[in-house]
Amino acid sequence: MKRNAILFILTAALIFSGCASQKRKENTISLSGAFAIYPLVVKWSEEYSKLNPEVRFNISGGGAGKGMADALAGAVDLGMFSREISAEEKSRGVWWVGLTIDAVVPTISDQNPYLGEIKSRGFSREDFRAVFIKKTAVGWGDLLNLQAGEPISVYTRSDACGAAETWAKYLGGHQEDLAGIGIYSDPSMAEAVAKDKFGLGFNNTAFAYDISTGKKRPGLEIIPIDINNNGKIDPDEDFYSTFEEVLDAIAGGVYPSPPARELYFVAKEKPQKQAVTDFIRWCLTDGQKFVKEAGYVPVSGDKIRMYLQKLDQ
Repeated sequence: MKRNAILFILTAALIFSGCASQKRKENTISLSGAFAIYPLVVKWSEEYSKLNPEVRFNISGGGAGKGMADALAGAVDLGMFSREISAEEKSRGVWWVGLTIDAVVPTISDQNPYLGEIKSRGFSREDFRAVFIKKTAVGWGDLLNLQAGEPISVYTRSDACGAAETWAKYLGGHQEDLAGIGIYSDPSMAEAVAKDKFGLGFNNTAFAYDISTGKKRPGLEIIPIDINNNGKIDPDEDFYSTFEEVLDAIAGGVYPSPPARELYFVAKEKPQKQAVTDFIRWCLTDGQKFVKEAGYVPVSGDKIRMYLQKLDQ
């Protein structure tokens, strides 16, 4: 009798443990992918957990390519994605919703000896093409019409990422077409360019600026884009001094698109886990009030309604 009682207790304990484990799994949301949206997703997870303490988050970076690959493999609940979704990815059945908008900006060191002239005249799309795609501009003199000039230290991304693909699309190519020394991750790119006075790279806005201060990251400067190709930066093209200014330019459609772009959650198929769909719904509704605070541009009300309808289908 005593032995049967012990077996009953052990069996009950195992069943309870299994139920608890299953509940934890159902209330755990795993995400991986784009560095571009990583800070916002972390902010969202923190705020959502205050309201729903039973929900746990596992969030990792790794680039947009990893986010898409993990999502399609079913390795995570949601991939964080930061470039236009390709026809091939759509053909594989990927499901997505847009969440917010940011941009990729060209960056240089604030110790660049030509900084004053660069900020005054800016670079056109063709100037950037000559460096990153055509590879015909290899020295600063080539861009600034100087007889001499130190070689440009060009940096690109080594990881499959939305920033590089978005920047390349603006220049008429793909990530693999970009010249430069490959750097893994947005933070490392910002650090590499800041330390190289002849460096030229690109960063997502959330890594080119300090969100807490609204100023440019220490050591970094943003190259203004000569949008109208008149060889100088006009007052309506000069909006890079603070994070707020550049975000206003993105929101107003002044900054070109690309490199302005929408950021997404992606999944292998429409999520079925209740915790995941509840979180997505919150991100598209109440969570939008944290978008500007985290340094991003909200998507339009029409798009939010479209994505909510997609979630309900």
